[in-house]
Amino acid sequence: MSTTQIFCASTLYGAATLAAALDAGAFPEAGRRILLVSNNAAIPEITPSVDEMPGFEKLRGRFDSVLSWNETISPFHPGGWSPRPDDCHLWERHLRLLWDLGDDDIELALESIQVNPALAIAQIFTGVPVDIYADGLMSYGPTRNKIDPLVGSRIRRLLHLDLVPGLVPLLLTEFGVEPEIVETEFFLKVLAEIGTATPKLPELPAGGAMLLGQYLSALSILTPDEEEQLHVRMLRGAVREGHRRVVFKPHPTAPARYSRALEEEAARLDAELTVLDTPLLAEVLYERLRPALIVGCFSTALFTAKEFYGLRAARTGTDLLLERLSPYQNSNRVPVTLADALLPDLETGRTPELNDVSSLATTIGFMMQPQIYPERRRNAEQYLTSHLSPHTQRYFKRRRLTSLGLPGGLPAQLAFLPRNATARRVVRQVRALRRTTQGK
Repeated sequence: MSTTQIFCASTLYGAATLAAALDAGAFPEAGRRILLVSNNAAIPEITPSVDEMPGFEKLRGRFDSVLSWNETISPFHPGGWSPRPDDCHLWERHLRLLWDLGDDDIELALESIQVNPALAIAQIFTGVPVDIYADGLMSYGPTRNKIDPLVGSRIRRLLHLDLVPGLVPLLLTEFGVEPEIVETEFFLKVLAEIGTATPKLPELPAGGAMLLGQYLSALSILTPDEEEQLHVRMLRGAVREGHRRVVFKPHPTAPARYSRALEEEAARLDAELTVLDTPLLAEVLYERLRPALIVGCFSTALFTAKEFYGLRAARTGTDLLLERLSPYQNSNRVPVTLADALLPDLETGRTPELNDVSSLATTIGFMMQPQIYPERRRNAEQYLTSHLSPHTQRYFKRRRLTSLGLPGGLPAQLAFLPRNATARRVVRQVRALRRTTQGK
């Protein structure tokens, strides 16, 4: 019986990762290989899909066909639709007919298995083996929520890029899933191919800097005005270091006014700013422009710049995000922490001096999802006992430490105080009295 491999991708970065894995021989030969693209943008109708991005044609030949998940489930949105449990077998029969799969054995390669569309596809093809590939820093954090064992127990491995050498992903370890690195040389080769098919880019002389936008307001982490000011801080920091030519790569879904605010600040600073409106991978720009400095907040592209291209990368704004991320379980917490702990601060110039990032990531992972990783408690207690300091305190919330009974939290007999209405009222009265006394 023939085997059909279905590879699902929602970003060009993810599709490039799959192409690199195929080139590296990470997948066995199959009778047929399908790339199933999904446009997860809030408004897919006005946002280019993966197969419409510049450079995608260089990847197409690795697959026998390219299909659209959006068209398959239209008019539903990929991020919000999943089949009813009783309908999964009906959907499988429908897709086998629609995609001409016949009675083939199916193998799936999915991303972000915790959410749709990956979860929906895994549920439809009941019982088939699943490989997960990670296209960013979140692979080093915990699984976002509990996964149905009927899905989780079918996952064979986690393919990931070596973004933080020496750090082992925590994602899906509750199912005993083994991580497997997609070799960097194959990924760089794929990116070089994509770069040859991209449109003409502006010239960036030696000494130029590149700013990476992330559109954090879309995730309700920052307000639009705060994110705008974060981009301005990036520009000021780059100019302060002597970079007079700056390229800003906005997030594809960011509003136009972000670039306008930067243009106004660039004019004030007498810097030459170029805003890239074409949706391109940051790595393609590294390949073509070779900027002297990459600035961002916690983008994965900061780590590809540093580890894959040997470029200088610096971060800005991680201190604000460490305060703002809520709840503590927010899946961006580990990526923000890694950026803060491993990359130099653009504004102060300080380089982090943390020696045990692996234990730090494990501790945060346990604190984010203690029900999923109860066996990690001892690791967290040991790390907090020996490493909790004024510097590392920024990565932990005292309330979270207290609720989990971990070192650094309030003693158990005092843990009720933050939630005690009487105690809070007394504190407010004391503060008011102090202000009155000081005013006299």
